[in-house]
Amino acid sequence: MTQPADTAARRIVDTLVMNGIDRVFCVPGESYLAVLDALADVRDQIQVIACRHEAGAANMAEAYGKLTGKPGVCMVTRGPGATHASIGVHTAHQDSTPMILFVGQIALTDRGRGAFQEVDYREVFGGLAKWATEIESPERTVEVVERAFATALQGRMGPVVIALPEDILHADGGPAPIRPVTPARAALDPAFVEQVRARLSKAERPLLVLGGSGWTEDAAAAIGDWAERIGLPVSLSFRRKDILSNARPNYAGDLGLGCNPKLTARAKAADLILAIGARLGENPTQGYTLFDRARTAETLIHIHPGAEELGRVWTPLMSATADNSLAAHALSAIDPGRTWHDEAAAAHADYQAFSTPVPVTGAVNMSECMAHLHDSLPPTAIVTNGAGNFAAWLHRFYRHRACRTQLAPTSGAMGYGYPAALAAKSVHPDREVICIAGDGDYLMTGQEIATAVQYGINVVVVVVDNGTYGTIRMHQEGHYPGADRVIATDLVNPDFVKYAEAFGAFGIRCETTADFPAALAAARNAGRPALVHLITSAEDIAPTRTITGLRAK
Repeated sequence: MTQPADTAARRIVDTLVMNGIDRVFCVPGESYLAVLDALADVRDQIQVIACRHEAGAANMAEAYGKLTGKPGVCMVTRGPGATHASIGVHTAHQDSTPMILFVGQIALTDRGRGAFQEVDYREVFGGLAKWATEIESPERTVEVVERAFATALQGRMGPVVIALPEDILHADGGPAPIRPVTPARAALDPAFVEQVRARLSKAERPLLVLGGSGWTEDAAAAIGDWAERIGLPVSLSFRRKDILSNARPNYAGDLGLGCNPKLTARAKAADLILAIGARLGENPTQGYTLFDRARTAETLIHIHPGAEELGRVWTPLMSATADNSLAAHALSAIDPGRTWHDEAAAAHADYQAFSTPVPVTGAVNMSECMAHLHDSLPPTAIVTNGAGNFAAWLHRFYRHRACRTQLAPTSGAMGYGYPAALAAKSVHPDREVICIAGDGDYLMTGQEIATAVQYGINVVVVVVDNGTYGTIRMHQEGHYPGADRVIATDLVNPDFVKYAEAFGAFGIRCETTADFPAALAAARNAGRPALVHLITSAEDIAPTRTITGLRAK
């Protein structure tokens, strides 16, 4: 059916084009066929990547938003399609990532009848998204979609969900978009900057903590150069290790899971914490134990783009609502009149010691494998991961050297890493993209290897196979010790090499540390999507804790 040029479906696509969206991740559905038809007319401007599962599509869109700073766009059908995609919305919310999920919907005329796959998306996504809405007046289509862009990008970034009633999509879509959405960005008051300078000039043990989303490369470089120049120790928040090069001489490490004990001690002893962009939530604060509310009232300067995050948990000494990058540029002009190079050198030495490979019991030493990964990849390589104890090895022993080279879910979502890698490689086909995935983690979205082969997205995934849900097994053995208490964590896995080959990808098996460099090189040079099946021991569950060690306790 040929559509007129001014339908609501066409206006949705017009608005995406106007705002520079160059790819859409989807699983097609009959509920939004009109939008797919409109996308067919802009193939030269928007690539449509059809995925094998809505969770994969949503994770790709989230990763696109994290990597580009533009909202990642995902389209799914109603009911099961939307609920499958909810994982990506949750990650976008937790990770402060701009994203827009378009969901096909039943016709407005059928609403409330319990129609096929009927869902109230405002209710379902109200607590997950920054805004969940439904287009009910077709002539307001552009207004709604432009508001979605503004909402996703302004303040603390996050996801928006828009339901698209099927009958609305064929109606007159109203006015066309005029210009791209320019999000409002708050800057620091010069008086506040002066107060920061005054406080910093009196500090003996300051610590700079950077986190959050929306960082520009020049802003990250500016704050990094400033902190390095004055010897201000800097830590990065959970799974934000790519904001600054980890090679900087004042880099102290990341406040993540399995944090360096010397870094936590340094943070607790700091007489001034300057936090920009980081929410200082559960993981970076080690389960809300790193700080004390009475102490933060005397030591914490908290800057965040979302006013609702300031004072949410920690009472600050000073706080301000500001865009991360604008705040970084303003603060990088401060001259505190003193330096802390000895503190910075000590902090970086602690980090280097902590990121040196450690001994293990099995034939594969993940710390050495991740150190080799760092040594062999170019600084611009993008490394992705999902959730699981396997990621602790990556985060501790791989050192990021460039901005926007890490894609990892602060939400702790399993199955994130592989779709994220496909999104990254589709955006940057000239850069290497490597996914490190656990065996349980990978099989949650591993079918997207079909998407990789179909579109020629040549990423490498290293599947770390220890035959168990490792994180849960670790906690299980710690809290309920005894061999007969292990339950629901053992995995029976496929031959992942044959799995990859069945899709037309390259696969190679690796069972020792010594064989990893050759296996990785073969995968990187395969010229097609590739998988390294890395067999590890369940006894080497994490860099600082093993199942055997927990049993001994």
